[in-house]
Amino acid sequence: MAPVPATAAAGSSTREIRRAQRADGPAAVLAIGTANPEKCVTQDEYADFYFRITNSDHLPELKDKLSRICNKSGIEKRFMYVSDELMEAHPEFADRHLPSLDARVEIASKNVPELAAAASAKAIAEWGRPATDITHLIFSTYSGSTLIAFYGPEVGCNDIIVGQALFGDGSGAVIVGADPVDAVERPLFEMAFASQTTIPDSEGAITMQYMKGGMDYHIASGVPEMLAGNVERCLAHAFDSVGVAAKWKDLFWAVHPGGRRILDLIEEALGLENGAMAASRQVLSEFGNMSGTTVIFVLNELRRRFEADGAEGADWGALMAFGPGVTVETVLLRVASGLKPNQ
Repeated sequence: MAPVPATAAAGSSTREIRRAQRADGPAAVLAIGTANPEKCVTQDEYADFYFRITNSDHLPELKDKLSRICNKSGIEKRFMYVSDELMEAHPEFADRHLPSLDARVEIASKNVPELAAAASAKAIAEWGRPATDITHLIFSTYSGSTLIAFYGPEVGCNDIIVGQALFGDGSGAVIVGADPVDAVERPLFEMAFASQTTIPDSEGAITMQYMKGGMDYHIASGVPEMLAGNVERCLAHAFDSVGVAAKWKDLFWAVHPGGRRILDLIEEALGLENGAMAASRQVLSEFGNMSGTTVIFVLNELRRRFEADGAEGADWGALMAFGPGVTVETVLLRVASGLKPNQ
């Protein structure tokens, strides 16, 4: 990824600058880095942990419900900033009706950038070039980690229990560039096309709203079916746009593991074989749903699998992520030379 030439400097027209910045080759993922908080909670102990630190053991029926959801989630463990020490220092976090948003944001404003920096440092180290060669920095945040939306259970509020069974904290970073420098940069996945689709009539299916006690969220029970019913048209549009006739069963998949049922229904809708989304299921098992950054973990897992087993036969793939809107993000990927050293 070459930096902008000195010829496109002061005095150049906008057209000249854009021409100088354009690359000859496709954009490619050149390095990936991920990071998580130190605190790890296994899924089989999470219900006990959660009800204890929120002083909610007087609600045994809700505790049993959380245990059942955890057992069926496909998740083994999660990483998060919420801990015994945190809740001892801020007991108000257990009650979403008490003012605590400012305190939550103050803690997150320190933790979140540190985690992002850790993931970025790993990506830059793998990339092999100095950070000063990076020309653009693009980032997003899921509103400050699980800490923002952590509070005790309430009778009649199913969203709280479902969310407590799924979400964890993590950060992901990728270096993206074109025209890689030989013997220095190693392209992993070429990025051929990207699009965002808003699913019709999906307003209100996934919502997040700040309040005095943190962030309130809602995920409609029909979201998995909604996504499964729309992914094929998103994929068809993407591949039609680049003129590639693809068979879904021949692709590799990096799909956001929003939950076990989402992956199950998408596999079924696309007629995929068992194991097609193994990378997504592995990340779900080891980290849970970390919101937007989760798909970067999936891409990293997919890369590791290609490096370990070889990428023979792999060519085209799809990265798909989902979020409020409800939106579907689709990126067409192609295995690059860095994962096919013999080609």
